[in-house]
Amino acid sequence: METKVKNRREIQYKDLGLSSYRQVWELQEKLLEKVKQKKIEKKGTPNYLLFTEHRPVYTLGKSGHESNMLMDTIQLRAQQAEFIKVDRGGDITFHGPGQLVVYPIIDLENFELGVKEYVYRLEEVVIRTVDKYGFEGKRVEGATGVWLGVGTTAERKICAIGVKCSRYISMHGFALNVNTNLNYFNYIHPCGFVDKGVTSIEKERGGKPVDLEEVKREVLKQFETVFNAEIKPVAGTLEGWE
Repeated sequence: METKVKNRREIQYKDLGLSSYRQVWELQEKLLEKVKQKKIEKKGTPNYLLFTEHRPVYTLGKSGHESNMLMDTIQLRAQQAEFIKVDRGGDITFHGPGQLVVYPIIDLENFELGVKEYVYRLEEVVIRTVDKYGFEGKRVEGATGVWLGVGTTAERKICAIGVKCSRYISMHGFALNVNTNLNYFNYIHPCGFVDKGVTSIEKERGGKPVDLEEVKREVLKQFETVFNAEIKPVAGTLEGWE
């Protein structure tokens, strides 16, 4: 598939640092409604990009199964983690420190994209990013996200993707395991799979952590290339966005 579009679009970018899942979910919804209203009014629609690391949380997509969560409430508390049902696609996954979570709230029509092509491009951003660290990320038929060791018995997921689109405006996004504590994945069937593993850049480097800020810069660079966008950091607070 072609990864360039005709017009270079601006995307406003903000790194939220460490955050609670619910707080950022609410922010996404506010931004989505703001973009949706401008679209209804036939005004130019803005595009947003949020980076964050979440405090430990398990999220279950609307098509997921609670049976893929292998802990009860007491065990969750012991792990200092939350369990939240969300409105994105996909099954269950984990978010926590050391994992880069990326939320694009963009009008797909600005980029001349359908939902399928949009997800393909998110995968492409991650594939190009992990390639910079010497790993061959690939897609798996019928399994959204980015995988390593595809076609082998050691097939493992390094990035989960789950999105929601309303009036072709996106929210939610992808989670790339950088220096993530992978032990948290032992308590779920990640993305509903019982026969596939989970990995991180750190694990693939033999347990050597990688600079998360460096990974963020690489993701931004690849996002600009793949979406043919101009990403502009936003200084100060988020009040103006809301």
